[in-house]
Amino acid sequence: MTKLAKIKVENNLKETILKAVNLIGGFDRFIKKGEVVLLKPNFNTSDPFPASSDFDFIKAVAELVYDCGAKIVILGESSTMSLNTKKIMEKLGIFELEKIERPVRIYVFEERDWIKKEIPDPKYLKSLTVSEFLDKADRLILLPCLKTHSLAKFTGSLKLAMGFMKPIERINFHLKNLQEKIAELNKIIKPDLILMDARKCFITKGPNRGDIREPNFILASDDRIAIDIEGIKIIQGFKGNDLKNINPWQLPQIKKASEFGLGARNENEYQVLNG
Repeated sequence: MTKLAKIKVENNLKETILKAVNLIGGFDRFIKKGEVVLLKPNFNTSDPFPASSDFDFIKAVAELVYDCGAKIVILGESSTMSLNTKKIMEKLGIFELEKIERPVRIYVFEERDWIKKEIPDPKYLKSLTVSEFLDKADRLILLPCLKTHSLAKFTGSLKLAMGFMKPIERINFHLKNLQEKIAELNKIIKPDLILMDARKCFITKGPNRGDIREPNFILASDDRIAIDIEGIKIIQGFKGNDLKNINPWQLPQIKKASEFGLGARNENEYQVLNG
């Protein structure tokens, strides 16, 4: 049975992240000494957390990954196609991570090579062009924020995969069956660990603005569906949220991802550990 940690942040953010990961087996379950680890944050825009990944959260994760023996920690992202990813990263101060004691290598996906990937058993997408770093890193850690989304209803670990896509291909991606395509895209994304920063979240609108609440959780799992389900439940716990009439398991991106075998199929297939 898949384990999912859901931990309240009390004082030290780094210690809370470590506690969450320890509850599901520890970092050395997911990362081996000498490996190259790719962190995938959310920098869709330069709007502050929870619209974008928080600097301190990323820094803490990077330090913990290095503590585990990683050879290199890299971070890569491609923002929404109408904006410049490098400028967004500069505005958010992300390049400061290259100056810390154990530097993080920062890559703008648009400035690097793309590779074409065929989608297994396609229904909505036959192939996609994605960042070369999906094949360059030994391990992949997803770092989703927690928020509602005006088009996809919800954005978490599954939706985060869109940042791997070549921006021009996202136009047709959004025109029809967006949520189903999100699930199908995830067939070619193989994360080893997901760490969701749910200290703050949008409960309306999204992805870059909305009504903010502060559940103050860190979630950890290796199951994208389980962590997104629990994220939706957190949002649904606040009055006035945009997901109040939605069964999380019937949300198309989750329903399809489950049908594709990308994670839990129901709540009996994962265990929430509050620690």
